[in-house]
Amino acid sequence: MQEHLRGWTGTVKAGKRRPLPMQMRFGDFCVAHDDAGEVPVSSRQRIMRLRRISFLLLIVLFVVAGCHQVTHSSSSEAVSSPLKSFPVRGRIVATDPTHVTLDHAAVPGFMEAMTMSYKLKDSSIVSELHPGDLITAKILVEQDAAGFRNPQLENIVVVGQAKPDYAPKVQYHVPQKGDDVPDFKLLNQDGKRIDFGRFKGRVVLVTFIYTRCQLADFCPRMSMNFAEIDKALDADPALYAKTHLLSISFDPAYDTPAVLKKYGSAYTGRFAKETFSHWDFAAPPAKEVPAITQFFNVGVTPGDAKTLTHSLSTVLIGKDGKVVAWYPTNEWKPADVVVAMRAAAAN
Repeated sequence: MQEHLRGWTGTVKAGKRRPLPMQMRFGDFCVAHDDAGEVPVSSRQRIMRLRRISFLLLIVLFVVAGCHQVTHSSSSEAVSSPLKSFPVRGRIVATDPTHVTLDHAAVPGFMEAMTMSYKLKDSSIVSELHPGDLITAKILVEQDAAGFRNPQLENIVVVGQAKPDYAPKVQYHVPQKGDDVPDFKLLNQDGKRIDFGRFKGRVVLVTFIYTRCQLADFCPRMSMNFAEIDKALDADPALYAKTHLLSISFDPAYDTPAVLKKYGSAYTGRFAKETFSHWDFAAPPAKEVPAITQFFNVGVTPGDAKTLTHSLSTVLIGKDGKVVAWYPTNEWKPADVVVAMRAAAAN
């Protein structure tokens, strides 16, 4: 008697080969019967063993297929890494067709102060960038379990030119301690016209925002910082009376008095009960936006989907209407600014 497997023949019992009277099919193998039509005990045992082997093989195939699908799904998910952005300010050291080498200050949450080469997200602007230029920009990086990778620079604003022949159409003023602040005119959240002159005799903290800003580290962070400062000052009635907060929008077309009132009352937390006696939200007339943003060194350019790309600028103005301190990034701490306001109010 013989057993036959695909590609293999094994002899069960030595003897003369003879025709097989009938066969029982099971998967890909056949088992010979004896002349009486009975399957010998040894053959039945082999059948059971082969059945078990076949069953185990099927299980292995399903497991392998399942693992392959999971692995494929995981690798697909790993293709895209979340993006994070950080504001940066620094001086260009060198350029090439696709990169700039930037000597920049510390970038909180990303890296210490250093000189580093960055790829330009839009390399077509490299002709407008020159060694020695002072810029503000946004570092865009991918973040995964291993950390940050593929840093790129975007939203670049040249705030200081290195050479006269590179002079841009717009010249930005860098606020310096002792600078007289012009008497800019604004329209506040109540629809009233105000100007900087009305704040003389008080210490004023000014920052720049626009209400549609979606970058958490930019306008929302400035407004949350101001809310924290407002609360801290409110705890000292004497200091509260000597200070004022002013958030200026550079998007007057959208940020109407009604929009500014709704935005401001949400950050103060008083909503309909807010009187705005200590914190104004205002915007200049559209034609005055360039003058006020250039004086306070706020670079603003149109972005995608009605957004605005901009730099940051927060300025502390003394009771005499002169600049006391300038905070050009988002790394300043509300508690430190409160200390500076207290000192300025005491002078």
